[in-house]
Amino acid sequence: MITPSVYARQVSKIFGPRAGTLNGRKPNSKAPVLAVNEVPFVVPAAEIFGILGPNGSGKSTLVRLVATLLLPDSGSVEFFGKDVVTEAMAVQHLINRVSVEAAFFKKLSQVENLLYSVRLYGMDGSQARKEITALLERLGIEARTRTRPMEEMSRGMQQKVAIARALLTRPALLLLDEPTTGLDPRSKREVQAVVRELRQSLGTTILLRTHDMLEAEALCDRIAIIDGGKLVALDTPDGLKRSLPSSNGHLPSLEDVFLQLTGKRLVSEEEEHA
Repeated sequence: MITPSVYARQVSKIFGPRAGTLNGRKPNSKAPVLAVNEVPFVVPAAEIFGILGPNGSGKSTLVRLVATLLLPDSGSVEFFGKDVVTEAMAVQHLINRVSVEAAFFKKLSQVENLLYSVRLYGMDGSQARKEITALLERLGIEARTRTRPMEEMSRGMQQKVAIARALLTRPALLLLDEPTTGLDPRSKREVQAVVRELRQSLGTTILLRTHDMLEAEALCDRIAIIDGGKLVALDTPDGLKRSLPSSNGHLPSLEDVFLQLTGKRLVSEEEEHA
């Protein structure tokens, strides 16, 4: 039997006070929040697996549990048979993550930031420069901008550099957390093409959290929909659409399915705050 890339067994995460007291003091009066509630899923190797959900649904927490940034309160998450709690260091060497808020040395250039990152992974400097140049070209980043400080770059440009940084390490599992937020349509297409190439050429498993329905449908082999911390649906994009009755011979859209299951429209956190 082939070991799955990611295996979540009824994983749960609670935020807030627990029952009882802490150092003789009563806990905060706020009730604990069950952010992820016994969520199960299995992701085969080289699959692009989407995670959708309304804001506050627990999808971000779920991604952080897989990334070893949070510890589950019950259940477990494994990556190629390695437990993210007891074997966290081994898992961290095999994964990388691109979040919506990427951190850089703002005074350094794109190339300097990328060189610093890959040297931490033990990559040879001369080889790293070749791969950095090729990848930045593939992402549509012009040569004249590559030596300018990151603080002069737009948010969209910084996000593309963050994706390049993650791809350079050739992760076995790539966690994409709203990776194309802030990008123009052309940049989105370029990033999505690189994601497909990464899966095809290196067999990388990809977990994608996005608020973009078209992106999810275009990229994902299967999609999990999370609401209230629970897994409410898991299927291929077509399978999800076929779960609702067709109208005049046409399948409902993925957004129709999302609305039916959650009662909410999928928006980014930025849109909600605006």
